[in-house]
Amino acid sequence: MKMQSVHHTGFTVSDLERSIAFYRDVLDMKLVRRQGGTYEYLGKVTGFPGIDLQIAIFKVSEHQDHILELLQYVSHPGEPTPRETNRPGNGHLAFIVDDARSAYQELRDAGVEMVNEPTEVTAGINAGSKAFYFRDPDGFTLEMIQRRPGG
Repeated sequence: MKMQSVHHTGFTVSDLERSIAFYRDVLDMKLVRRQGGTYEYLGKVTGFPGIDLQIAIFKVSEHQDHILELLQYVSHPGEPTPRETNRPGNGHLAFIVDDARSAYQELRDAGVEMVNEPTEVTAGINAGSKAFYFRDPDGFTLEMIQRRPGG
């Protein structure tokens, strides 16, 4: 198998309208499309026959290929999973920003749940960068990274 690229990242959310407001209005992502319904293929792909699935697709900018897909299982909702980052199966999505400190302050002022303040990365491939974690309305971990100078 030879993969070509990463197509999208998907998060299952409990309230699609609330998540759209967060990703569009707070993170300023572009809502590219809404879709979904009870199409037979959705039941086959998800393993839930007869599903009513509502989807919102976002991009950071129109010039990037990677999309964020938010899915609400309207007809087959499940219980939320624990969100601690040390639990196998949990992931996070990281965004590049020009200024981690100002991004942190904007999110904090908007009432977003912050995990930590911008912290300098002192080792590894991102050494010299600054990063912080925060949470979306469903508790998903998101990260902002300010690349190191010249990085």
